[in-house]
Amino acid sequence: MAWEIVVGIEAHTQLLTKSKMFSGASTAFGAAPNSQASAVDIALPGVLPVANAAAVEMALKFGLAVGGEINRRSVFARKNYFYPDLPKGYQISQYELPIVKGGSLKVVLPEGEKTIRLTRAHLEEDAGKSLHEDFQGMTGIDLNRAGTPLLEIVSEPELRGAKEAVAYARTLHSLVRWIGICDGNMQEGSFRCDANVSVRKAGDAQLGTRCEIKNLNSFLFMEQAIEFEAQRQIEILEHGGSIAQETRLYDPDKGETRSMRSKEDAQDYRYFPDPDLLPLVVNEAMLSKAKAALPELPGARREKLIAIYGLTSAQASLLTSSIETSSYAMAAFAGAPKGRLPDIANWISGPLSAKLNESNLDIAASRIAADQLGRLAQKVEDGTLSGKMVKEVLDAVWAGEGGVDQVIEKRGLQQISDSGAIGKIVDEILAKNAKQVDDYRAGKEKAFNSLVGQVMKATQGKANPAQVNEILKAKLSR
Repeated sequence: MAWEIVVGIEAHTQLLTKSKMFSGASTAFGAAPNSQASAVDIALPGVLPVANAAAVEMALKFGLAVGGEINRRSVFARKNYFYPDLPKGYQISQYELPIVKGGSLKVVLPEGEKTIRLTRAHLEEDAGKSLHEDFQGMTGIDLNRAGTPLLEIVSEPELRGAKEAVAYARTLHSLVRWIGICDGNMQEGSFRCDANVSVRKAGDAQLGTRCEIKNLNSFLFMEQAIEFEAQRQIEILEHGGSIAQETRLYDPDKGETRSMRSKEDAQDYRYFPDPDLLPLVVNEAMLSKAKAALPELPGARREKLIAIYGLTSAQASLLTSSIETSSYAMAAFAGAPKGRLPDIANWISGPLSAKLNESNLDIAASRIAADQLGRLAQKVEDGTLSGKMVKEVLDAVWAGEGGVDQVIEKRGLQQISDSGAIGKIVDEILAKNAKQVDDYRAGKEKAFNSLVGQVMKATQGKANPAQVNEILKAKLSR
């Protein structure tokens, strides 16, 4: 029996504000437990929350970036539930009227692009954190995160399988970092995803019962959790059972999901408008400011790289996978010969990427400055270097031997492009290989390649290959 896996993602994106959603308390990571929980964050009697204007602007930037509808009037609501790390007994969120409605995200998959629709994006505050590891038989509560501003981004259930879900999550992660609203640090909890997973028989229109897997903080764990959960549900259904709607956790050590609690529906949270907060009204000035703060978006830059810079779709996708990679590439392209831009893209995705992976470095910390790739492209273009010399130069620059020009001079890597000098070497090779000359003239093409190889060997690979071919053919045709 063929089954289809259906996934929807709820991404909790911590906004890059210095203070919390409704108070002036710091959002800095790593402070001593409970040192950044203000009276507002824990709802002491008499306090009043005030919405963070910077968080609102960031939500607007996201809505504009995904082509969503900005609700000019949105409402904060209280989401009521009890949990030890929720000091108020409720979470301030948005329910019926979120700040962003709809929108979409284009995801690049091996088989092509797929557009995933978004349901909504709404502002809310984070809860605190329960700590289990350091307290034997007890749970510690750290309220530093309580009140931290989040933008919860909810997709439609249009993802099919774990790999699509991960591709979507990576694209979203890249976008929120690209537009500067989140640092994307998954280890610190700045970007966390819940995956709603269900299965149905292939061809069925009705969705199956979903289970929500909470707080997936790595793409690897997301893929593993979805695959395990889907298989768990399939096995239950194939044995005549039914799926219970519930919230589950993923245990990476065991590679399995386990039940956490029954899954609540909206009515279980008893949403109602927060009486302490006025409706959030977005005016033209706020929208204009958010638009002005948006950089060129990944999709637009990808199209530009293909149409104007002459890159392939695969190259353009790789160079827009993150804001750091794209910024590095654009700096490398500046001043480089236009015809060599695809070469630069290949150097970034090939030898440079390998070096970064070996050293566990991000591209922003590359030991090869972006302008040096542009300089390398110039040296290939003007004939100073052959394509085969590029890796040697890159390795030397990475190792700290100096810039491109210094490495070329120190190592004597200038390509021989003097036709007279190449001609003399060709004459010597032809004189020593009369049989191969006769073989070529008799129609054996392999003999020509052998002669080219000997010329290149005699010049230690420094002769211009195109000139070697041209001069060799001219002399053999006489």
